[in-house]
Amino acid sequence: MAKEITGYVKLQVRGGQANPAPPIGPALGAKGLNIMDFCKAFNARTQDKQGKVLPVVITVFQDKSFDFVIKTPPVPSQLLEALKKKSGSSEPNRVKVGSVSWDQVKTIAQDKMPDLNAFTVESAMKMVAGTARSMGITVEGEFPKN
Repeated sequence: MAKEITGYVKLQVRGGQANPAPPIGPALGAKGLNIMDFCKAFNARTQDKQGKVLPVVITVFQDKSFDFVIKTPPVPSQLLEALKKKSGSSEPNRVKVGSVSWDQVKTIAQDKMPDLNAFTVESAMKMVAGTARSMGITVEGEFPKN
C-alpha cells in the first residue's frame, strides 16, 4: 500500500554541499524530517554535480519519511556558467553583460528539456533565449532553421 503524502518542500541546494544550516534545516525541521538523513543522501547523489545549484523537490510522507527528486540546474545559472560571469545585468535593456551562441543555447535547452513544458528543442531554445534576454545577455546570430 502506498504511503500517504503530507506535503512537499522545494529547495535550491548546491550539489554535494547540503548541510543542516539554513535554509535546509528550518525547512525540513518544520516538517519533522531527519535533516542529516536528507543531507547525507543528497550529497551522495550529487557528487558529480559539485557546486552547481540544483532544485530539489522533497516529498514528505505521513510517517516522517521522505523521498526527493533532483532537477536540472536553473537556466540562469547555466547561462552565467557559460559566460563565466557572477550575475546578469542590472539594466538588461541598456547594459549587456555578454553574448552566447545558438549552439550554447541549444546545449542548455537539451539539458533542461525534462524540466521544461516544451515539446520540441526549438521551443525550449526560444525559452532559454528569452531568459538570456531578460538577464542582459545577447544571443549571437540568427535562429537556426530546420
